[in-house]
Amino acid sequence: MGLTDSQAAVSVVAALAILAGLAGVVVPGLPALPLCWGGVLIWAFFGGTGPGRWAVLAAATVVAAGGTIVKYAWPGRNLKRTGVPTSSLLAGGLLGLVGFFVIPVVGLVIGFVAGVWVAERLRLGSNQLAWPATKQALGAAGLSLLVEFTAGVVVAALWVFGLVFT
Repeated sequence: MGLTDSQAAVSVVAALAILAGLAGVVVPGLPALPLCWGGVLIWAFFGGTGPGRWAVLAAATVVAAGGTIVKYAWPGRNLKRTGVPTSSLLAGGLLGLVGFFVIPVVGLVIGFVAGVWVAERLRLGSNQLAWPATKQALGAAGLSLLVEFTAGVVVAALWVFGLVFT
């Protein structure tokens, strides 16, 4: 059974939303998991009929919500254990945002590292103590990105499964 023109259009819109969501993991301003989940939501509501679509949407909802929770909880727990305060992460985030606009894309990373390092240098009073804390913050940020991207890929895989089998 083939897709109607409207079902095909809805599938294309859903695919674009999911791809934008996956890109949103590394592009500031694009809400990664909400976009991925929104693509599945649009597909479930407007792409046709059948209970399989709702099962795919339910599974995507669980994965997106779980990914969002884990994305913040796991790296945050690791940082609390190592003693890096939230204020240092906020300084990194703020300078990362400024850096993104000053030096597009790579400025985000440079600004984040600089912000965390400066905050930790001021807090700890030593370059030797600030750098390990900065590395911990970078590791936590990387873990957060990995969790978010993995959840987005799982949402995308669920949608493709639903597209093929429902």
